Amino acid sequence: MTQLNEERLLQVLLAPVISEKSTMVADKNEQVVFRVVGTATKPEIKAAVELLFKVQVESVQITNVKPKQKRFGRTAGVRKGWKKAYVALKPGQEIDLQNAQ
Repeated sequence: MTQLNEERLLQVLLAPVISEKSTMVADKNEQVVFRVVGTATKPEIKAAVELLFKVQVESVQITNVKPKQKRFGRTAGVRKGWKKAYVALKPGQEIDLQNAQ
């Protein structure tokens, strides 16, 4: 594997996804859900999480969230699509997003 650029890794993760579904996934499967840059790859996401949170990542799954059609009165618009990453941590590892800064 080639050496990943640390500057790029710091830009890969945009935000944690805090929702009912992501909380359920975190409790059941020991996974954490992040919103990531659209061009991010699985190795980049793994390296970024390990760099920022000092944990060991077991696997990464990625989904593309499709754009949604929305209406504003007569005007039709489209919300942007985005990429979501489910990061599974190795047993015994934990990321506390409530106290992270």
